[in-house]
Formats: sequence, structure tokens, C-alpha cells
Amino acid sequence: MKSRYDFHVDSLRYLNDQGLPLDALPTWAEESERVLAAYRNMVLTRTFDQKAIALQRTGQCGTYPSVLGHEVVGTAIGQCMTPDDVFVPYYRDQAAHILRGVKLSELLLYWGGDERGSAWQDCPHDLPIAVPIATQCCHAVGIAAAMRIRDEHRAVVCCLGDGATSKGDFLESLNLAGAWHLPVVFMVINNQWAISTPRSLQSGTETIAQKAIAGGIPGHLVDGNDYFAVTDQLLQALERARAGKGASLIEAVTYRLGDHTTADDATRYRSAEELKQAWERDGIKRLQRYLHHRALWSPDQEQQLQTDCKATVELAVADYLAVPPAPATDMLDYLFAKLPKALEPQRARLVVRHGQEDV
Repeated sequence: MKSRYDFHVDSLRYLNDQGLPLDALPTWAEESERVLAAYRNMVLTRTFDQKAIALQRTGQCGTYPSVLGHEVVGTAIGQCMTPDDVFVPYYRDQAAHILRGVKLSELLLYWGGDERGSAWQDCPHDLPIAVPIATQCCHAVGIAAAMRIRDEHRAVVCCLGDGATSKGDFLESLNLAGAWHLPVVFMVINNQWAISTPRSLQSGTETIAQKAIAGGIPGHLVDGNDYFAVTDQLLQALERARAGKGASLIEAVTYRLGDHTTADDATRYRSAEELKQAWERDGIKRLQRYLHHRALWSPDQEQQLQTDCKATVELAVADYLAVPPAPATDMLDYLFAKLPKALEPQRARLVVRHGQEDV
């Protein structure tokens, strides 16, 4: 007996590169304050990004992964999620963190090498930044499974890059999400480069979104530089998850405009012409043009926003630099539930050497 199975991956885009609608926008797009708030967050994120790189270059911060080119997707995530949802990030999600309540000073503290930067005060349910590739997917489906067992109408958003979809952790998590109908949304940010490996060499699939088919869940392709497309698709996926209808995968196609991290030099593996073409599709500029077309934004407003964002970032930097170093004994105190006897003398020497008051 012969059977044929046909599968489908839809693609969504609302704005062209000049910020003009290609079709009727979704009804929620009429909420001008929401759109303006999104634009402000994107500009703040980019301002923060520039400063964080400058701090690293001057030895005041550790290795840092630029968010340049990801601001649209992160902002959409931050706006679409509710406080009851759980965000499971990877290492390039600054725009989403800001809207979830993470302080800029906390982000700087983390990238400055201080783990206290992971103890976010205003969003304690979200997971810390995951630097290992795709391991956070396993955590995401675990949390989503707990939500389903408890019959909670909540959702998990798990972020990962295009390269992470080649890892077993992602594929196993995808399979579990589909088999157990878990309330999780995998947001794959396809920025074309997994460090120095181009998307064309990472996978034989035409799209990453179609990998969802193997897990039995919907896979969607969106223009990751189109705020309206990313937001609209994510709202639908989150509604599906919270209603108990299962997981989704969204591939947001964008471009990493900066180096992989401050330890990278992207000029060694990609051309200046490729980067130039990517800048012409910049999502922040596209949304700004849309706002201008709608008479919702002006040069004066832009100048004021730039001034405000710089002031906000400078205050955060001052707060970060004012944080005293963590006690040396923290390397032991938070490693074991009960300190082994063999390490007690080492801890005592740390207390004496660093002149800290023991607690």
C-alpha cells in the first residue's frame, strides 16, 4: 500500500524593507503605543549593546555577544509573553530580557563574570542565560511538562540560534514537545551564521522551520526583521500553547550584524558586501520608516530618544561598576550543599588571604 504525506511551512511578512505594508496589518497593530514602545526598546537595546562592547574593549567587561540584528525578535518576545510565562533564553536575548524586567546593570554584571548577575530580581521565574548550545531546550520542555501536569495555562518560550538546531539536545526536546503536547514555543533565530559556519553548510533542509514536522508540531517561517510578522506569529503560538494545544516552532530569519562575540572577527569569514546588504534590511530602521509613514515619529522624537537611551545606559554602567567584588569564598560556598571536609582548610585560607569577614 502506498501513502503520500504532504507537509506545509507557511511564511509571514508584513513590511517591505522601506517600512511599507505589503498587506493589511493585524488588528493589534493599530495599538500605536505598543508599536512605539517596541521601537523604543529596540533603540535602547542597541544603545546598550554598543556600550557593552566598549566596556569589553576597555577591560571593564568580559567576552560579550552582540545583539546587533536581533532586536526585533527579542522585543517581540518580551512584549508577547505574560509575567506567568517562563522565558528560557540563550546568550543573545538582551532585548527580551529588558522587557521581562532584567536590569541593564544585572546584564553587565553577568557578562562581567559575576554570577550574581543571574539572580534577576524582577523576573525570578525566567531561567538564566545559557551559553552552552541547545542545552536550554531540555530545560524548556521540562518546565513545560510541569505546567502541563499541573494543568496551568502558561507557556514557555525557548530561544536558540540556527546552529543549535543541529544539536541532539534540540532534536530530543522537539520530539518530546510533540509527543507530550507541551506548552512550549521554540523561537529559532536564524541569523545565518553559527560562529563562522554559514547556514548553507549547517543543514540540508530548505528551512529550519520544517524541522518541526519531525516532532509533529507546526513550523512557521517569519521575517525576523519585521516586527509585525514576528509578533503576530508568536501571539498565535503562545495562545495555542496556553490553550493546551501543544508546541510550535518559529524560525525568525534575520542576520547577525556584528561579530559572534567580542572574541570573534567576522571579517575573516564573510564579505563586506554581504554585511552591507544585511544592513539594508535592518529591522529597527524598517520600523522607524513605518512610524514615519504613519506620522507617529519625528526627528525631534528620535533625538530625544537617543539622548534618553544613552542616559539610561550610563546610569546602568555606573551601578555595575559600583558593585564590589564577590567574596572569594563564593567559589566554594555555592558549589556544594555542604562543604566537604577536605576543602574546609582551603576556604579558611581564602578568608585570611582576602581579609574578608567570615560568615
